[in-house]
Amino acid sequence: MNILSNQKQELAALIKTALKQLIVQENLQLAELPEVSLEIPKDKAHGDFASNIALVLAKPVGMKPRDLAEKIAALLRSHDVIEKIEVAGPGFINFFLTKQWLYDVLEAIETQQLSYGASEHGGGEKLLLEFVSANPVGPMNVVNARAAAIGDTLANLFEAVGYDVATEYYVNDAGVQTEVFGRSLLARYRQLEDPSYPFPEDGYPGEYVTDLAKKLKAEAVDFDQMSEEEQLEYCRTWGIDQMVESQKADLAKFNVEFDRWFREQDLHSANKLEEIIQILTDRGYMYEAEGALWFRSTDFGDDKDRVIIKNDGTYTYVTADIAYHYNKLQRGFTKLIDILGPDHHGYIARMKAAVQALGYPEDALEILILQYVALLRDGQQVKMSKRAGEFISLQDLLDEVGRDAARYFFVMRSLDSHLDFDLTLAAEQSNENPVYYIQYAHARICSILAQAEQQNIGVKSINTVECKLLNQELEIDLIKKLAELPDEILTAAVERAPHRIARYALDLAGLFHSFYTHCHILGEQDALRDARLVLVNCVRIVLQRVLQLMGISAPERM
Repeated sequence: MNILSNQKQELAALIKTALKQLIVQENLQLAELPEVSLEIPKDKAHGDFASNIALVLAKPVGMKPRDLAEKIAALLRSHDVIEKIEVAGPGFINFFLTKQWLYDVLEAIETQQLSYGASEHGGGEKLLLEFVSANPVGPMNVVNARAAAIGDTLANLFEAVGYDVATEYYVNDAGVQTEVFGRSLLARYRQLEDPSYPFPEDGYPGEYVTDLAKKLKAEAVDFDQMSEEEQLEYCRTWGIDQMVESQKADLAKFNVEFDRWFREQDLHSANKLEEIIQILTDRGYMYEAEGALWFRSTDFGDDKDRVIIKNDGTYTYVTADIAYHYNKLQRGFTKLIDILGPDHHGYIARMKAAVQALGYPEDALEILILQYVALLRDGQQVKMSKRAGEFISLQDLLDEVGRDAARYFFVMRSLDSHLDFDLTLAAEQSNENPVYYIQYAHARICSILAQAEQQNIGVKSINTVECKLLNQELEIDLIKKLAELPDEILTAAVERAPHRIARYALDLAGLFHSFYTHCHILGEQDALRDARLVLVNCVRIVLQRVLQLMGISAPERM
């Protein structure tokens, strides 16, 4: 139930009714009524809602905007949901409503608890969200971690607005990078016995490869019975399995779990690449040139056609990607969303072309591009070098700042903007740290409610308290912020903007801390005390709700 949206719709309907009356009274010539737009004013002195309808209609009906606004206002002033109407500036109409709709918000929260803000916008559509999908040849880095936090939060948002959501991690366990990884691991294994054993020039230099080599040695694999090729393949597959399990463990610590881990190798084993080539050939989108096989992606707006099989007979990575997305669609998902890292902009057109060539609508696939992360410590950027094997892994990050701070900091900026992650601030336990500030608001409320229980007071049902006593400006501001959550959840989901939830949580916490500073609760007279306990309990529920959406804990003590 979206009380705020319902209130806007009711007010818009009242305005339309008034306009119809006015057309008759004034004999106005107007073929069709426009949609009535209502906004929440930035300045609360301008009321609960404001409309520019008089400015929109003034010219068509031949009246001055302010005169028209006054006539509309006169027809609405007697309505029981309207406390006051003001005409402002050139003809804006500001509406001040009675407080009952705000108290209805508290009742909705009390009734719906942690499902408050949910909707059926998605209509049960099957949506597959793929994110992280880091190569299984190294530990999770900070860009992977950002993708994990944003992807998991988006999944929660999509579920909240009525989609049938599944999450998936695509394991790129085939291709050149896995062969290089296998050679790197075998070289480190050999170096445990012979430090002079050569390491591949293009190998993976990280210390984690040496650690894997030690683990492999401890398993006492009999490499003497294998050919060089068999040794490399064993190191490749064993090493990838180890890395995938490590990635799963790191993500679990980050409170991110996937419904499915899909292996690229399974596509190869089941001949799905050959199958997809045949399908595209049958549909007329493949051709041979320069000794290679090409996909005619320019037919669907790509800037150039794409090689599917190179002139040496090997597949390009595009082939497996097309086969994978076809597999997703064949599983019955009607909406695919991929979250990819920086420098993948060129990937969008070719994959959308493939989806259309396979007979699906262009909008069946949506690709979100995540931007870079820079880590700052004490105001200085932390230097990282993938080539040198020097980087901050997800595990390192969790050790330094903790899961909750990491998740919040990754989500708090829009995914298409560069993120400066302040490690020093994220580790602080102070009000300067936004996630601490939000969690402290929740813990503070839990403390108030615990004290109330100790005094045998408890939180009463909203129907048994005098809500009209909640009339202070800080109280009204809090309730209005609570009323915004359903719209915030829907907007965050529709616009792929989880940072809105992070901002909302911070704003709500700020309003609560201000209320707590200026308004007594347990020390007030019984009726006001009981009403304020209902209010702060609703704030607690909503704070827990938004923290839950971001995969962050809501501590009762701090």
